[in-house]
Amino acid sequence: MLASILSVAQDVGYPVLFALIAIETMGVPVPGETALFTAAILAARGNLSIEAVIAIGAFAAITGDNVGFLIGRRLGRRLLLAGGPLQHHRRRLIEVGEPFFRRHGPKAVFLGRWVTGLRITSAWLAGVNRMAWPTFLFWNALGGIAWATSIGLLAFFVGHTAEKIVHFAGLGGAAAVVLGGVAVWLVLRVRRRRADAIVEAEFERELQAEAEAAAVTQSR
Repeated sequence: MLASILSVAQDVGYPVLFALIAIETMGVPVPGETALFTAAILAARGNLSIEAVIAIGAFAAITGDNVGFLIGRRLGRRLLLAGGPLQHHRRRLIEVGEPFFRRHGPKAVFLGRWVTGLRITSAWLAGVNRMAWPTFLFWNALGGIAWATSIGLLAFFVGHTAEKIVHFAGLGGAAAVVLGGVAVWLVLRVRRRRADAIVEAEFERELQAEAEAAAVTQSR
């Protein structure tokens, strides 16, 4: 399975890497981060260039996020303020979101690169809630470069280490590395899900606090 995935990824190469990351950061749930990880492993095997993988990953993330920001800025508010089902809740998203992004926008845009849900939604939420574009661009670019570099280098060195062990220790050593890698991956995945849950819970608390503050202000 892994071999077939790597073979397909090697054949399609950089264009699909760019497309998947850009589409994900526009707000569509496709496996952009998985594509970056797979491409970096291929780079460790000598099939792709790690410099190109990181550069394309960062550029795609920045490009996709800015398209998502533009969509949120141009169309998001119109959709949220339109009549129809859940109109009150959609309007509350703007009422609460604007003060939240004024206070925590840079942090949400930068750190959202490593949080699955925010990686997909932070750009258009920033656009909907009228975050200043120069501020968004700076923190988005910084986050995109840091994300592509950290994920790319992690996968590259993991893949490079596995190749060395296959050469020196044979398939038995490689199997041990794979099993150990799977164990580490499972632990990291559990921890990441917990971290994502904490971040999302904090986000909800911030929104609730903003909503309560807005309600108090309106009552006065």
